[in-house]
Amino acid sequence: MILAALDRYYQRLALKPNKVPPYGFTDENVDYAVVISKDGKVVSVDDLRVIEGKKIFSRRVEVPRPEKSASAIRAKFLWDKTAYLFGVAKEPTERTQKEHAEFVRFHREVLHEVTDDGLLAFLRFLEFWKVEDFDKPPFVAADMKDAVFAIRLDGDKGYLHDREQARSIWIDILSRDSGQVGRCLVSGEMDAIERIHPPIKGVWDAQSSGADIVSFNKDAFKSYGKDQGNNAPVSKKVSFRYTAALNYLLRKTDASHQRLRVGDTSVVFWAEAKDDWASEAAESFFSMAISPTDESETQALYSTMQQMAAGRPLHEVRPDLDENTRFYILGLSPNAARISVRFWYADNLGVLAASLAWHYRDLMILPLPWKTSPAVWRLLYETAALGKVENIPPQLAGELTRAILTGGAYPQTLLASIVTRIRADHQINGFRAALCKACINRKIRKTQSQDKEIPMSLDLEETNTAYRLGRLFALLEEIQQAALGDKINATIRDRYYGAASATPASVFPLLLKNTMNHLSKVRKDKPGRAVNLEKTLGEIMNGMGTTFPRNLRLEEQGRFVIGYYHQHQQRFAGKPDATEANANNTEEN
Repeated sequence: MILAALDRYYQRLALKPNKVPPYGFTDENVDYAVVISKDGKVVSVDDLRVIEGKKIFSRRVEVPRPEKSASAIRAKFLWDKTAYLFGVAKEPTERTQKEHAEFVRFHREVLHEVTDDGLLAFLRFLEFWKVEDFDKPPFVAADMKDAVFAIRLDGDKGYLHDREQARSIWIDILSRDSGQVGRCLVSGEMDAIERIHPPIKGVWDAQSSGADIVSFNKDAFKSYGKDQGNNAPVSKKVSFRYTAALNYLLRKTDASHQRLRVGDTSVVFWAEAKDDWASEAAESFFSMAISPTDESETQALYSTMQQMAAGRPLHEVRPDLDENTRFYILGLSPNAARISVRFWYADNLGVLAASLAWHYRDLMILPLPWKTSPAVWRLLYETAALGKVENIPPQLAGELTRAILTGGAYPQTLLASIVTRIRADHQINGFRAALCKACINRKIRKTQSQDKEIPMSLDLEETNTAYRLGRLFALLEEIQQAALGDKINATIRDRYYGAASATPASVFPLLLKNTMNHLSKVRKDKPGRAVNLEKTLGEIMNGMGTTFPRNLRLEEQGRFVIGYYHQHQQRFAGKPDATEANANNTEEN
């Protein structure tokens, strides 16, 4: 299904100019072009590299697709690195000589009957070229050795491999190397089967030379004695098309809006709609929803999601979007020389938008801890030690994204990771509280539990013990700071949060005893504030039992976090305003 969708996408892209290369060609990094005269002499060297600020990048050029090879000596057609084309390398070895000899042999063999002026000139170049000529002008740049070169005929703007006869020869070479014929699993047609699929480039942290989705290179992966790609027969044409489409989606350019990173996962997405405008609108909507960057866009997006969560269909909220648009999302992660498929999603845009709306609803908490709704990667940072990508729990990125896209239950490891991080660093922020709320509320809804969902803002009527304990802990911390000032070396949260949230009975009696001393000091210095604090303390305690629980389960520790966050934020916000009350009423409805 994945390869078939990518194959269809390639065929749509191929109808547009300069989107994807034709069969047998690929976009590769090229540094220079050597310009030769009709008599085969080197005239000049054109620097193709692109300068961006202080950095220099190779230029992407459409060239004949090289045969994939890990260590074998194989020449590329009419372009290559200096070792093959000129017999020159920064650290020349005996292999360098063999590579150049193979390059010369290969081109003399395939070009021996050409009539094209440019190709004839290139044959003369191979005849007259001497390795020591690379030390003479126009080869003056020290970094030219080991660089990649294309070839031009003097007076032409294009390259030799772009000439009509050169392209015809290359297609003929590919057809001669047809390999075994079989039925393609994607197209269903009898065709030449690809033994080794082209590399996929652009997946974050994968090998720069590319990696594979379809690969069989060990005996344990083979069945019935079949070799390499014959274990999963895909035709050469289809394997070229799906990899070209995927490489297009993974391209690292500013113009690319169909690629984003979620943890260790590279996410690409595309839409199939009635026209290009509808496809681009759907892709832009998803990009903004999954990774918002602009505050004004977020406000519009929030309005859309809020209305959809209340039951309005997408076509009413956003008439510019076609809810029947087919949408595809693919998550890829590096795994040595291979690529792992973290998740695959294929459904209509209307279904996807509804799932995204539920995610926004479940995540919403007041007061809002963000100006722009958090991207998935931003949420995942809250599970990682030191906020580093490499510390995000393995597979969590894929599981969380899958839950968001499908509307399924959030992974249990998400709540566990958040609770663990809070116990380790004692930081309770709005992102973490929102994730705890989302995990708990979605579980309640999915399991059809009789428990009441946690509202967005402080709930004074909530009698859940864990939620009340979180509120109580936040209040005790406020009383401590009121008595001792804000400049305390270690607050009760720094010293006792872990025990208070996991084994309340072991620590709350001691904390309450100390609080009485703190309240006594507040009465002397700030009698008015002391009255308010004692009133709130009585209100929280009256809603609890006579004893503290010995321990709290994981979900209860999540409620503890939310209770703490709501109560802690209440001292800055005062009483809930009409907006917050309406938000809670909307969520409960």
